[in-house]
Order: sequence, then C-alpha cells, then structure tokens
Amino acid sequence: MSAPLVWLPFPIDDLPQGLRYEVADHADAAPTYLDEIEFYVMPYRFLADDSSLLSRMPKLRVVQTQTAGVEHLSGRIPAGITLCNGRGIHSAATAELAVALVLASLRGIPGFVRAQDRQEWLQRFYPSLADKHVLIVGFGDIGAAIEARLLPFEVTLDKVARTARGDVRAMADLPELVPQADIVILTVPLTADTRHLVDAKFLASMKDDALLVNVARGGVVDTDALIAELRTRRISAALDVTDPEPPPPGHALWTAPNLLLSPHVGGPTSAFRPRAERLIRQQLTRFAAGEPLQNVMDVTPVTTARTDEGPS
Repeated sequence: MSAPLVWLPFPIDDLPQGLRYEVADHADAAPTYLDEIEFYVMPYRFLADDSSLLSRMPKLRVVQTQTAGVEHLSGRIPAGITLCNGRGIHSAATAELAVALVLASLRGIPGFVRAQDRQEWLQRFYPSLADKHVLIVGFGDIGAAIEARLLPFEVTLDKVARTARGDVRAMADLPELVPQADIVILTVPLTADTRHLVDAKFLASMKDDALLVNVARGGVVDTDALIAELRTRRISAALDVTDPEPPPPGHALWTAPNLLLSPHVGGPTSAFRPRAERLIRQQLTRFAAGEPLQNVMDVTPVTTARTDEGPS
C-alpha cells in the first residue's frame, strides 16, 4: 500500500518520512493526482472557493489552511474531512500591525505624511499610547500577541473572548467594558455571532476620542454605522480590513474623516513563510504518526456527497 499523498503549495525542508509529497502552485488546471491526495495544504489566499477541487479528492482526510480565519470555507468542506486553520502563522505580524495602527493614529503619522508633501510643519501636542485603557475583543493567539507587545507601553488592558477564563472576560461584558476603553482592538473571527458586532449601538457607547482598530475581518464592523460615527469626528478608526474589501472607487470609506486604512496586510509579511512552514511541518509530523492534529476547526460541512463534477 502506497504512503499517503500530501499536496503542498511550496517546498518545505525536513518533512517527516512515511508520506509522499507533491508541490504544485494552485492553478486553474488541477493536477492529475487529485484522486490520491489525503492531506491538502491550501494556498495562502482569502475568499478562496476550492469546493470543486475538494469534491474531486475522494481520499482527502485533512485540509490545512494558511489563514487564521476559515469563514470562507464554511459549507464547503465535505463531511468527514478535518479542517485545520493557520493559528500562529500570522500572530506576530498581525500584532505588529495592530500596534502600528494604534501608534500611527494616536501620534498623527498620516497627517505628518500629508504635511510633508505640502512642506508643512505640524508641531503640537498629540495623544500618547502610554496610560491608555485598551480593550482587546477576541483574545486568542493574535490577541495574546497584541497584549505582549502593548504591555511595555504602560497601558491598562481588558480582554474579552467567547468564553471567560482567568482575567479574560466574556463577550457578554462588552457593554460594561467598551465605554471605559480609549482603544478597542478587534481580533475576533467572523461568525454569525460576530458579524456587525460593532454596530451603531456599540460605536455610540465608545467614549469621546476613542480609537477603534480592526485587524479581524471587515464584516465584524457595520460599515455604514462606522462611517456615520466618524463623520461626527467624535471617535477615530484604523482598519486593516473592510466591508466591502477593497472599497470600490468612490466609496465613503476613502474619504471618511478620522480614518486610517491599510490594505489587509496584517498577515503577508516576511514573518509569514517561516511560521507557515513550521506549522505545516508540525501538522504533517503528527499526521504521519497518527497523532491528533492541532488547530482543528468546527465549520458547517458540505451536506451533499462528493462527486466527480463537484458542487455547482
């Protein structure tokens, strides 16, 4: 009996023995060995629809993503297949960006860049991160990485997650915590429960001059409600993700006051590849040894049986 076949999107050194490996870039023309693949490492991309490929892998047992979020795969994973996310791959880089967005927003960096183009010197007092009260909404791996980077800035921190534990509060405590925060950082996954979590009521409860930072998913924030609040100039925001994404030409996000936009670059950095390789290597070592995999996700499976032609 031949060893299980693994489809990798790029070469990785020091992989475990006992498995066969094929390296292929994802392309419109699917490889001829689809019917042999048992472990599929998806390429790093967002909003991927690989359901037609998945349906053509009758031996498939594991799908490993390189993204932390897997909402784009809900309803597209055939029953019986284990889905694992890329938890840990993007934590360092996303945490760096979250802190960068906070500092840039507070210290007026976008204004300095525009003023430099005008040869204008904008010297005045600016808010400091020191002594600020920060609320991290969604305290998982990325949230913990953000906390580690923020603590040296002499801030006060609150954290919330789906389940309370230790000093991490429950999501149900948000109405109490949001009005106390100078900075709210969103790192929650996009689910039915978190879509438009930040709505008009949430935004209205933020204190004057508070900063909202979203490095999660655009759908966590009600865009129309945010634009309406920003136009009052009562709060500010920094978004690495938007809804829609990217905003089309002429969209109100491009010209909203008190808003800093970055083009969804929390993950794709030089830190990505070594961490992706490390996680994939660890997962394949577990797979080869018959050990439980890490980062197993619970998503709605495909309800129809797999066929050669795949779902429509």
